[in-house]
Amino acid sequence: MILLISGPSGAGKSTVYQELMRREPRLDFSVSTTTRPPREGEREGVDYHFVDDATFGRLQQAKEFLEWADVHGKKYGTRREHVEAMEAAGRIPLLDIDVQGGVQVLERCGAAIVSVFLWPPSWESLEERLRGRGTDAVDVVATRLTNARWEVDYAERYTYWVVNDEVERAVERLQAILAAEACRRERIEGPPLG
Repeated sequence: MILLISGPSGAGKSTVYQELMRREPRLDFSVSTTTRPPREGEREGVDYHFVDDATFGRLQQAKEFLEWADVHGKKYGTRREHVEAMEAAGRIPLLDIDVQGGVQVLERCGAAIVSVFLWPPSWESLEERLRGRGTDAVDVVATRLTNARWEVDYAERYTYWVVNDEVERAVERLQAILAAEACRRERIEGPPLG
């Protein structure tokens, strides 16, 4: 099982998945590789793997990415080997990626993916969140708001929809999704009474 969480920038994905991971020790966060510079407080290998364009290009050419996309003018990708190592260790990889990359993962991994689209409660709250973060310039916030309008068009491709109107409630819904998915017939190695 791989947990994929996507949604527009400002939907609260990081806040929600961090709390979910605190409650669900089976999860292992897949650290994305990006060409964007680190924000204040971000750490290499914890928040992202920060690389230059040439390095990202070499990784692309070597087919190292499970998915990659150009998002808000910077490249982001999920390293295939990282996800495979998590699965081999019996962990559930958690992918927090944009909708472009999410669609690639859905197409490549099929039934292994538990896909969740995280919605903000309203356009107004999305704008408040983006402006309130104080991490991006005004033009970057404007781009993210514009992009959010087309990003939500991808929600139809995701199995589950969760509205992040309140973090506690959103995390509880994600826990319920994980519990239900763990009970799917396809994920159990045979009838319990064999």
